[in-house]
Amino acid sequence: MAKKILQIKIILKESKPPIWRRFQVSQDTLLPDLHKIIQTVMGWTNSHLHQFEDGRTYYALPSEDDCTPVIDYSNLVIGKFLKKEGDTLVYEYDFGDGWEHLLKLENVLDSGSKVPVCLAGKRACPPEDCGGVWGYSDLLEILADLDHEEHESFMEWVGDDFDPDYFDINEVNELLKEDDFGCITIWDDED
Repeated sequence: MAKKILQIKIILKESKPPIWRRFQVSQDTLLPDLHKIIQTVMGWTNSHLHQFEDGRTYYALPSEDDCTPVIDYSNLVIGKFLKKEGDTLVYEYDFGDGWEHLLKLENVLDSGSKVPVCLAGKRACPPEDCGGVWGYSDLLEILADLDHEEHESFMEWVGDDFDPDYFDINEVNELLKEDDFGCITIWDDED
């Protein structure tokens, strides 16, 4: 049976305007590798805990600190959860800030180029530890208001070059190559 490629759109829930990416992975991508891919395509720094959730169950690497029972996801593949167009899975990153992402399967392909690959996206990833979606919204308001008493300190924190509309697909794809996520090429059986 030929391996399939899954085309996924990931959206940072509650972000306005939406922060999203479209990318492709093999159906047999392990969830720990998918976590790394998500970190890369979104622009996070992998500084916090994370988990996947399918509406009933939480999947993560178990730890002694777990308050909620989780299933060890070490050997689970994304194809177990996203099988047909429209299937969804939630990815939560940084339980303090509560960055929830919706992964939606857009397409199942028989062939393609090297995966993982990012196909499209909009807007920059929020800075780590800014207080979740609502904290990020406040941050953007302060950065836009040159007269705000915290404007200067927030500019120092995020850096003068921070642009909330910036997204560089080429940079993301170079990082995906550098991080060596086990890129593979899947071709039609006829080739």
